Order: sequence, then structure tokens, then C-alpha cells
Amino acid sequence: MKPERILQVVTIMNRGGLETMLMNYYRKLDPNLIQFDFMVHRIEEGHYDKEITKLGGRIYRMPQIRPGNYRRYFGLLEQFFMEHPEYKVVHSHINENSSFVLRAAKKAGVPCRIAHSHLSDLGLDMKLPFRLYARSTMKDNPSHYFACSTNAGEWLFGKQKATQVKVLNNAVNAEEFSFNQDNRERFRQELGMRDDQLVIGHIGRFNKQKNHSFLIDIFHNIKGKCPDAMLVLVGDGNLRLSMEKKVKELGLASNVRFLGVRSDISTVMHGIDLFLFPSLFEGLPVVLIEAQAAGLSCIVSDSITKESDITGRVKFINLKESAEAWADQILSQSYQHADTKALLRESGYDTATMAKWLSDYYMENYKTGVR
Repeated sequence: MKPERILQVVTIMNRGGLETMLMNYYRKLDPNLIQFDFMVHRIEEGHYDKEITKLGGRIYRMPQIRPGNYRRYFGLLEQFFMEHPEYKVVHSHINENSSFVLRAAKKAGVPCRIAHSHLSDLGLDMKLPFRLYARSTMKDNPSHYFACSTNAGEWLFGKQKATQVKVLNNAVNAEEFSFNQDNRERFRQELGMRDDQLVIGHIGRFNKQKNHSFLIDIFHNIKGKCPDAMLVLVGDGNLRLSMEKKVKELGLASNVRFLGVRSDISTVMHGIDLFLFPSLFEGLPVVLIEAQAAGLSCIVSDSITKESDITGRVKFINLKESAEAWADQILSQSYQHADTKALLRESGYDTATMAKWLSDYYMENYKTGVR
């Protein structure tokens, strides 16, 4: 029996939040029943591409979605779905641009067209008018509506669709992230840090959304009160060089480590003492669930939905508060890792639990499409 093939639509399969969530589910699904294929929008290889191929997935490459490229892109979408009538379920994760993909899928007669919202805002940049245009064309191109949180659903689909939105939890592997002392010791030895040294951690792409400049200001205040404190920054992106420059200008170079992209995120979580996440906007970040799965206390901006606190270990602070106020809150927290596995499972944030639900959902909608 051939597996039912589900088309996942993404930007690129790098180690971002939604991509990691997809891989968490992908690894748990029965490959004899369901197989993921991916439509990506970058020419370069993603971090997960080799694993996808090894698991039996196919990768289709499309051009980047740009306003000047709309006509060509729309034509390529129509051609793709005409050439691939086997897809009865298309699950799109590219936020407002899902409208374009699912419009072509609808025209081709794809019965199950899932739009999945992963953000609750876009911020302000030159692309905003085009993004708002894309969101306005969403209409009924999707047949099903998913979101990582209630706020994310309302932002992309509007309140009138609220009753139709299914919140799919950004689940993680609770067992993998459960605190491990050996991992902690190995991580600290790698970086030359003492076990009793305060280590603040952040994991996220270096872009405007993640608010690294303010994060570094916060740490500058922490170091003023705790001179041997360390900051660990995991990730890469177009603002990394400017952040490295700022760290040097503030005299923090010996206390801040830029670790780049890493595959051992659970080990990083075990090695740090507190997770700091002052994002300007988010949906419901997977990395925040991972931090809680590792039993960490988390200090985050209040722009992040309160739904993200599933362990009682998340403290929300207004971004209008000073960097010093943030630092004081961090220095008053408990740094003891807690055992949160049971809480994650009971709340539906363990991959093993949610993978079965998603598998059943895909199976039912796939069968409906071929009747």
C-alpha cells in the first residue's frame, strides 16, 4: 500500500520554529500511511533537506514570492498542481502568501487546502502593503484553517473565521528536552563555563523581529550587576554582524558567545540557566515550548500570546520597560530546571500525542478527497 502524500508548503526547511515543528511530526508519523513532500521557495538547500530525502520525502523548488514576480509565480503554481493531481491535502505554512498557493490548489480541485498561521503580526517594513494585499485575498481559498495560537488565527483569518480555526499545538519531543545533567556539563565544558556561572540563553534568527539589540542592552545591565554572567546566542541571519559589533562596542565580547546554527538545541537548553526572548511579535514560538520542556524559567515580551505559558514558568514583560527593569527580573528568577514532561503531555504539547491526531486528520481528509 502506497502512503498518502501530503504537500507541505514552506519558505525553506531551515532550523526555524515551524520547520522544526514539521520535522517533529514527520519523524513520528507512520511512513507506510503518510508521507510528507515539501514545496519550498528558495533555490539553496535547507538544513533539513537531506533528512527529508532520507525519510522518503520529495522537495519541489519554487521561486521567491516577490511582487514583481507574481505573474510568473502564479503560472508556475497552476502548472505544478496540473502536473501533480496526486495531492489531495495541501498544508501551507507561508502565512498570508498561503492565499496564492491555495487559490491555485482550489482551481486544480484539491479538496483539502489548509492555511496555517504562524504569526500574529508582520511588523512594519517596505513589504507590508504587499503582505496586506495577500492577506486580503485569502477569502475562501483555504478549506481548513489552522493556527499556532488564537491570536495568530484571528490575525490572518479574521474574527469571523474564529469558530473554524483549529489551534494545532507547536509540540516538541518532551523526552528529548527533559533536563539531562550530562548534557549540561558537556555544553559548559565546550564553552569553558563553570557550573555555577549564570548563563542566559536565546535561540532565534538574527532579524528585526527577534529584537536582539534590546536583548543585548538587557544583558549589558545584567553584567553590570553580575560581572561573570554569560550570554549565549544561537542562530544566524542578516543582523548577526551588526550585533557582534554592538557587543564589542559595549565591552561584552568576553561574556557573549555567538554559536551560529546548531542541531543540538536540547543540549543548549540544558546548559543554560534562563531563556530570554524579547521578540517584537510572534505566533506561538516553538523554541519557547522547547525551553519550557527543558524546565527553564523564561522571560519574554508581552507581545507573545499568554497561551505560550504551559508550565507556569514564563514571565511576560512589557517592551516599554527599561533594559534595567528586564535585567532585575532576570536576576530575581529561579535557575533550577524543573521536570515538566507531564505538563507538556497533559497540555497536548508532546509530539507523540499530537502526531496521532494530525495523522488521523490527514487520513480522513485524504480519503474524503478521493471518494
